[in-house]
Amino acid sequence: MPIENQSLGDAANSSDDDDQLPELPPKMPGGARIRARMAATQAIYQWRMSGTDIGELITQFARARRLTNLDRNYFELLLRGVVHDVSGLEAAFDKHLSRPAVQLDPVEYAILLLATYELRECPEIPFAAVINEATNLTKIFGATDGHRFVNGVLDATARDLRATEISARR
Repeated sequence: MPIENQSLGDAANSSDDDDQLPELPPKMPGGARIRARMAATQAIYQWRMSGTDIGELITQFARARRLTNLDRNYFELLLRGVVHDVSGLEAAFDKHLSRPAVQLDPVEYAILLLATYELRECPEIPFAAVINEATNLTKIFGATDGHRFVNGVLDATARDLRATEISARR
């Protein structure tokens, strides 16, 4: 189900917790960071759509048991990092957009923010891995061909933010 159709109340209702969220895929090898990115994408989307306070979002995700089987520290790093500097992150990819950022699909926008944060602030993660993970997130949560758009924007953004790393690979 695309993320735009998901909300805190959309998951299977539980008699003991009204804050259930849609399930993430089953635990996968090396998936703690992948699952953290997935949850962060959902949280960033929700934050952008509802304006929910970040602390409250984290509390909601925790109450709904959405922060188990993932790298919680990385989830919070991504979420807080994106929210802290949306305008700076947007400025990094804005010049590579074919349309104004306000016209972007909200899921693709959330993924671009997350991946741009990783490109800028997490140099220990290879740029190709950041782009691949963002493309996969878009395939899961985004529109049918949104992954192509995200891939292109992030490839150009990586050339700006990781020029030395990209040059070294060639």
